[in-house]
Amino acid sequence: MTPRRDRVQIAASILAADFAALGAAIATAERGGADLIHVDVMDGHFVPNITIGPPVVAALKRVARLPLDVHLMIEDPDRYIPAFAEAGAARLNVHVEVLPHLHRTIQFIKTFGVEAGVAINPGTPVGALEDIAADVDQVLVMSVNPGFGGQTFIARSESKVRAIRELLRREQSRAVISVDGGVEPHNAAQIVAAGADILVAGTAIFGRPDPAQAIHDLRAAASAAVAS
Repeated sequence: MTPRRDRVQIAASILAADFAALGAAIATAERGGADLIHVDVMDGHFVPNITIGPPVVAALKRVARLPLDVHLMIEDPDRYIPAFAEAGAARLNVHVEVLPHLHRTIQFIKTFGVEAGVAINPGTPVGALEDIAADVDQVLVMSVNPGFGGQTFIARSESKVRAIRELLRREQSRAVISVDGGVEPHNAAQIVAAGADILVAGTAIFGRPDPAQAIHDLRAAASAAVAS
């Protein structure tokens, strides 16, 4: 799943899609040229919302040709990692804020042949990643407070992305940086310029009249930073 550094990947977040027609939403994202399907799992405890569980991920896996990038916004991810891996997740992202034994959890994910990512909230300092940076496949930077789609990008997230890029370089980590929250065509280039490899977008895709065209527009905006 690791993207080429000369090409930004677009992860279509189905949190903003019509939950009564997720199969159609995924087909539209694939037709528009998305690289990943981003799946937000919320438990109503770690974040103030409840979404989906392993059975829905398994159903998505049956219809999706793209990898499923599953974001576990839950209090006890260790308990559910086997189920989500079996359901078909290509990558599982867990939050640094809820795991006292983060290294063990990352290694646990990898035992299932699944890529392991670590997510970091806006209020969590980059230093929380120091001891795990070399072990993860992805750092998922939350550029809004997690729980709901359609929020506004937190501007200081750009400096956090830059700091994480420097940390990964220093630790000689091959992890990619994914940015999730408030990503739009008007800020895509600056997010990529800060160091992002993957842009996660929900409302910017599924909140538009033509989601496939929205993916094209987002990629074009992001590519401007790569070209420069």
